[in-house]
Amino acid sequence: MEEEFEIPTAGKFNDSDDEEEDGIGEEMEGESEAAGKAGEEEEIGKDGLKKKVMKEGDGWETPMNGDEVEVHYVGSLLDGTRFDSSFDRDMPFKFKLGLGHVIQGWDDGIKTMKKGEKALFTIPPALGYGESGSPPTIPPNATLQFEIELISWTKVKDICKDGGILKTIVTEGESWQTPKDPDEVMVKFEARLEDGGLVSKIDDVEFILKDGCFCPALSRAVKTMKKGEKALLTVKPQYAFGEKGREPEGGDECVVPPNTGLQITLELVSWKTVSEVTTDRRVLKKILKEGEGYDHPNDGAIVQVKLVGKLEDGTVFMNRGHEEAPFEFKIDEEQVIDGLDRGVKTMKKGEVALLTIHPEYAFGSIESHQESATVPANSTVHYNVELISFEKEKDSWELSTPEKIETSGRKKEEGNALFKRKKYERASKRYEKALSFIEYDSAFSDDEKQQAKVLKISCNLNNAACKLKLKDYKQAIKLCAKVLDADSKNVKALYRRAQAYIQLVDLDLAELDIKKALEIDPDNRDVKLEYKLLREKVKEYNKKDAEFYGNIFAKMNKLEHLETANGARKQEAVPMTIDSKA
Repeated sequence: MEEEFEIPTAGKFNDSDDEEEDGIGEEMEGESEAAGKAGEEEEIGKDGLKKKVMKEGDGWETPMNGDEVEVHYVGSLLDGTRFDSSFDRDMPFKFKLGLGHVIQGWDDGIKTMKKGEKALFTIPPALGYGESGSPPTIPPNATLQFEIELISWTKVKDICKDGGILKTIVTEGESWQTPKDPDEVMVKFEARLEDGGLVSKIDDVEFILKDGCFCPALSRAVKTMKKGEKALLTVKPQYAFGEKGREPEGGDECVVPPNTGLQITLELVSWKTVSEVTTDRRVLKKILKEGEGYDHPNDGAIVQVKLVGKLEDGTVFMNRGHEEAPFEFKIDEEQVIDGLDRGVKTMKKGEVALLTIHPEYAFGSIESHQESATVPANSTVHYNVELISFEKEKDSWELSTPEKIETSGRKKEEGNALFKRKKYERASKRYEKALSFIEYDSAFSDDEKQQAKVLKISCNLNNAACKLKLKDYKQAIKLCAKVLDADSKNVKALYRRAQAYIQLVDLDLAELDIKKALEIDPDNRDVKLEYKLLREKVKEYNKKDAEFYGNIFAKMNKLEHLETANGARKQEAVPMTIDSKA
């Protein structure tokens, strides 16, 4: 607009972005859905703003608060007197929407427009220049008309929702993904003061996103960006260097004074995705090269990999599959360390990843002699892994009925072997896997159903034994109940459920199960021993109860005795006091 004519809010227009008003980002109440069809006048909001569409726009998007819009306009009074026009200057007007840089009627009205739309806005005094007007051109309490054409707008994102970091996209990025806190990102950036002074310029700096780089605004902005995206950041002091400012680190750099904002041009060059393979963050995977498709190996899959194992000082202790055929192993068979097993299971075909594995998922507290070096006790190790290919173990739906029963039996035997080696958690998972193959038996023949029933009973019983070892007594009770639903006279199920009840101090239920088991098998030595243990537990708890209640009764008796004694003393004292007054 002309220098002598400005579009103010409460006073004069200010070109600076610093003077933002409260309520940025809030939507107007009562906006019309279509904001008016061509030729029809619609009211926008509840303050008297009216809009008449003269030319329909393109698409459906409209600008939002913070976006930088570019418009052409003609302003006039109701009597037709023209007071300003960007067409006369042949220069569109640019400003940031919703930040109070123009009169309220403009902010409210332009938010309803589409790209290319032309509309006539009738703006009441309260949303224009108010009681004071803008002498000498606009009288007090003037209703104005603006014919506005929305040429385009640039999306500006208010990253922190407080106006502290405004991001204007200069070049759109690829795909839809954005980096997360654990990821390792590579960026280029140039930071300048608002007067243009160079603060810092760095090409291809790499850092872990959650650790940050340069100033707080950088990592916050990067988390909103796509690969290849370029953006301009307008940064308030609290997200730059705050009250302390910053001293220059290079010859061409200038000082950042305290409480100074920055302008930062930022490009997200690339990033490496880092994921937590285990919930305790003791196995981490950084993707160096994306794999193909969406499929991953499952438990029992045979995988072919190339891998290099290193200590934290860079010493190579293993190198497989590079000069010979790919290294092959089976997932979840303990053929490699647990962390490597778990990490490869999350990979896609063709993916290259760096696995960081802490001692509890690596070689533990024991020194381990590997191919070309010794891995010291309690070492964190790193594996560079390329997943060449894998052959998944067949799922239940891919098997015939005989194959389901055969596979279930094999998984049960694998669970038994793990149980004998005291790998109770892994054994439990094997029993659950075995059951998954025969869970749905509606298509089984009578003979196959009988085989499946025997397997189900065996797997649930063995899994209950695992749960007892793992001290998951409630789950052990549920598994035993499943067995008893199928075979009410199963002594092992009664016995193991009684064990769980004893641990949960539900001694009455434990006694019921033991007595029933002895009725079925009176000579069962294990059940007799458990019954003896139960009786000892009952005596122990009875004794504790007797002591507990005995102590309570003793305290109550003592308290009662004291209260009686105090009462007697009070009865003696009262007459003496009365007598003395008489």
